[in-house]
Amino acid sequence: MFLFSFAPMKKWIVLLSFFINGSFLFAQKTTVVNPVIDTVKAKWGKIKIVDGTAMISSNDIIENMTLSKEYTVLINAINEAGLTETFKSKGPITVFAPTNQAFEKLPAGQLDTLLKPSHKLDLNYLLTYHAIAGRVTARDIAKKINSNNGQATYTTIAGSKLIAKIDINRNIVLVDENGGESIISKFDIQQSNGLLHIVNSVLVPKTKAI
Repeated sequence: MFLFSFAPMKKWIVLLSFFINGSFLFAQKTTVVNPVIDTVKAKWGKIKIVDGTAMISSNDIIENMTLSKEYTVLINAINEAGLTETFKSKGPITVFAPTNQAFEKLPAGQLDTLLKPSHKLDLNYLLTYHAIAGRVTARDIAKKINSNNGQATYTTIAGSKLIAKIDINRNIVLVDENGGESIISKFDIQQSNGLLHIVNSVLVPKTKAI
């Protein structure tokens, strides 16, 4: 059962807990034709279940990710990089958010190094590589892929390129500048300042030449 500090939510969260039987949870293998399902539409916005947490469309990106224990590494990294206000800004921006498990795939010690004050700019560059300007839905991405011979290119707010394609299982796959691939496992999660898509690997841009 979900716990929130504000009382008006409690009765809705109690109801939501009875519906988490698979129909309102995201599938492990996402297809471009099955967007995230709205579970409840209330006066404070639409509520969607993301990794067992109710995210509210009237919250901004940081507020919603902070509600979940699955994004503690990402939130900590955003804070250390000095990007909290960027991801809380009016936007709109679309964020490809790696889970804690996604960060565990990085080479041993790499995240610890990035979190050091001396690597703040590198961390900032890595995190902004996970965001693009505007509200870009999964359908938008799929449409661009299909209209560009199976591949779509996006410029991230870091200024580096990110490629999107569709694999044989109909997953949208993001390909970073080093050839690393990350599947969008959950998508179209509405935020007050943009959209949130969940990815299963960290995207790594090429090192900038100084």
